[in-house]
Amino acid sequence: MINAKARGVLGSKEPFQTITINRRDLFPKDILIEIKYCGICHSDIHHVHEEWGKQVYPLVPGHEIAGVVAEIGADVKKYKIGDHVGVGCMVDSCGECVNCKKGEEQYCLKGNTGTYSKIDKYGELTQGGYSTSIVVTEDFVLKIPDSISLDVAAPLLCAGVTTYSPLHHWNVGPGKKVAVVGLGGLGHMAVKIAHAMGAEVTVLSHSSKKKEDAMKLGADKYFDTSDPETVKELSGYFDFILNTVSAKVDINSYLLLLAVDGAMVNVGAPGEPLSVNAFSLITGRKSFAGSLIGGIKETQEMLDFCAEHKIGAEIEVISADKIDEAYERVLNSDVKYRFVIDISTIK
Repeated sequence: MINAKARGVLGSKEPFQTITINRRDLFPKDILIEIKYCGICHSDIHHVHEEWGKQVYPLVPGHEIAGVVAEIGADVKKYKIGDHVGVGCMVDSCGECVNCKKGEEQYCLKGNTGTYSKIDKYGELTQGGYSTSIVVTEDFVLKIPDSISLDVAAPLLCAGVTTYSPLHHWNVGPGKKVAVVGLGGLGHMAVKIAHAMGAEVTVLSHSSKKKEDAMKLGADKYFDTSDPETVKELSGYFDFILNTVSAKVDINSYLLLLAVDGAMVNVGAPGEPLSVNAFSLITGRKSFAGSLIGGIKETQEMLDFCAEHKIGAEIEVISADKIDEAYERVLNSDVKYRFVIDISTIK
């Protein structure tokens, strides 16, 4: 077994502390990654606080992992020692179902293996990227292009692909009018990517305080949804709306903003149900859908797209002893726009 230092919690109300975890010895297709940076995703907070169900502790979160290949198994073909690599929200899947064979492992019919808080095929509980190293099978490791520094690349492994995937799937591009609901960790990546795809991008936010940031990130327009005139002005305007907010919002008011055949896609994951009125859909042949991260092939496409268009996350790098403080700031929307942990600071 390989020992790794990590920052983890021993209970849902416990603070983070330094612990030692075990990583498996390498099988022939495995890669040992020395983790350099790990982003903090809102879903990490949901897991730590047991808002998405019971957890097994100790728990080490983190699925926005960027690092360097430190060792490879005998049968590894795609990577060599020293390569810059990443790991996202999955570390394995069945590889046999129809979805896995299509390269959509996130929808594995047998359930993919999450990077943390899941039992892997060896019967062990997975632990995430708030740690000094991780062992992952070659097929779930991503190549980070050299033109993207590891710190700004880390959030791309979740926030990047979570927004790229639906924008790509619904054919966002030139001539399309796109709205992004919320300008946080997901939303700021959606703006950058949709802009690079050639769409007209509008940010819809519940206040006007982020307007200047939105325009710098690539938005063409910005509207404050707390203003009742916004709905009137934008009624029937958008071809596509991406909701990045992890809180309950009035879906029906946003559906009013869609043109005929428009689609609204949810990537935020609030803990309570969202209510949709059927008439909000049928009066305009509109669609309300959801999207979950992306498959491995698509994630690599996203990384290459970001390299081509010089896209990285807007980050605030923190030391490992500031994770609890960072969680509080995320909940208070006090980050621009993604916290990234410098793993070298784990002591």
